[in-house]
Order: sequence, then structure tokens, then C-alpha cells
Amino acid sequence: MIARNLLNLRKAAGLTQEQVAERIGVARQTLAKWENGESMPDVGSCNRLAELFDVSLDDLVNYEGGGTAAGPLPPKGKYVFGAVTVGERGQIVIPQKARRIFDIKAGDTLIMLGDIEQGLAMVKEDGLLDLLECARRAEEQGGEA
Repeated sequence: MIARNLLNLRKAAGLTQEQVAERIGVARQTLAKWENGESMPDVGSCNRLAELFDVSLDDLVNYEGGGTAAGPLPPKGKYVFGAVTVGERGQIVIPQKARRIFDIKAGDTLIMLGDIEQGLAMVKEDGLLDLLECARRAEEQGGEA
């Protein structure tokens, strides 16, 4: 996975192997071996690569791109959790990784938002309430945020 992800990220950024290697402090041949899957970068190099391409370390190493060789990695802080199936009564199962990252536990309340053009979104109730409280305070202070 990391070999394909590294190759896709480099090409999407329009960089040569030489440019990437120089920016993270390794030889071009080393980068070529990583992209070909002949060897693996160490943790420090992975971290520098993730920073260079603005992706999470986890996605750099583990992202599968939905099974396509050209699947782009999401930017840092953005996630693709895969498809969920809506049950007969409208229920969905939130993927385990999403529950872990966003600290969603049984009994939490999620607010479902929708926009005809942009689709659906879910927000944890406490996060939305915090945002609304911030907006209320800013309005009380004359619009200063």
C-alpha cells in the first residue's frame, strides 16, 4: 500500500523522485525502491513524507483507495471511511475507525444535516452545541469572533 500511495502522491503533486528525495533528505534511488516496493521507509522518513504531501501518517501507510490504483489520499484531517449500507428501517453502522477517531460511543446523539447539492453530514451533538454557543457569544460581542 505505501508504495502505491507514495507513487500516487508524488505524481499528483507533479514532483520528480529527485525533488521528493531532496525534500525529505534521502537518495533518489532510495525513494525509487520505496515506490517499487523493494524496501520500506523508516518511521522518520514516513513522517517527513506525510508532512510533505499533507496526509496523515496512517493514510500514507494504510490507505487502500477503495481498491483503485489511482485513488487519491485524503488531506490530513479528512477521512474516507468507506461505504455503509442503509438497513430497511434507515439504520446505518458507523465504521469502527470513524467511531474511534471522533470518539463516538453508544448512546451519543448525532445531528443529521443535509444539503440538496452537497449531501448529508453527521455532527456530534455536543460539538454542534459548542459551535452554536461560540456563535452566540460572538454575536453578543458585536460580531467579534
